[in-house]
Amino acid sequence: MPPVFAGKSALVTGASSGLGEEFARQLADRNIEHLILIARRRDRLEILRGELSAQVPRIDLHAVDLSDANAVTQLIEELDIAPFPPDILINNAGLGDLGNFETCTPEKIEAMLAVNIVALTRLTRWAVPGMVARKSGWICNVGSSAGILPLPTFAVYAATKAYVNSFSEALRLELRAAGIKVLALCPGPVETEFGQVASRPDGKRKFSAPAALAVSKEDVVRQTLDALARGSGRLIPGLAVRIPMLLAESTPRFFMRLFFTALSGRFRPDNT
Repeated sequence: MPPVFAGKSALVTGASSGLGEEFARQLADRNIEHLILIARRRDRLEILRGELSAQVPRIDLHAVDLSDANAVTQLIEELDIAPFPPDILINNAGLGDLGNFETCTPEKIEAMLAVNIVALTRLTRWAVPGMVARKSGWICNVGSSAGILPLPTFAVYAATKAYVNSFSEALRLELRAAGIKVLALCPGPVETEFGQVASRPDGKRKFSAPAALAVSKEDVVRQTLDALARGSGRLIPGLAVRIPMLLAESTPRFFMRLFFTALSGRFRPDNT
């Protein structure tokens, strides 16, 4: 495969762990010239920079809470004066919440909307004009297979990822003629810290990736970078996830509603 990303600059959000950290590592393996890593935990970013510094000539760190609108504004102001605008944007940061909607705290709801939708959209809006001017660029928005259909007990999270999936598809069509490739990544279960954060400390439900459906973060990122380089519009990693998701998409909503209605009693356990 040609070294499509060699010598390029890439911005990765949520880079301190999970898929974001793996994106940084695999971009380094693909001879990226410049990494801009964004996450809340600067100590982890510093460790990652130390590990990748021999491979990547320049690595810039921004410790930012993307749920804070003022912090996002300040980040964009800092990025505006940076000497190397990103050729590649990986909008990976995201939050989830597992449990019934009425018991989700307002603060958690606002944080999910802020990170999964608002920050992603603002960073994309910041990056796109430069890519259009250069007539080149790659954008990967990390959505989810949960965004392909409504998901009880993950209602807000799934809805935010439906936004990401739809936004990415529309943006791909808008920017295609400008030479910019946009990919919606829609993973199923992946072994990352997402499940720990999404599971409520006092909730009865705990998120875990079923072994039959789980895809390793290494495989997800490898497939994603290959798909992004090819100009694919969407990726659902893993056949065990891809096939049922495609079937669910092609099934009339009426039948899907009947299916979920038959299971609805399972979504009302006490104290969730």
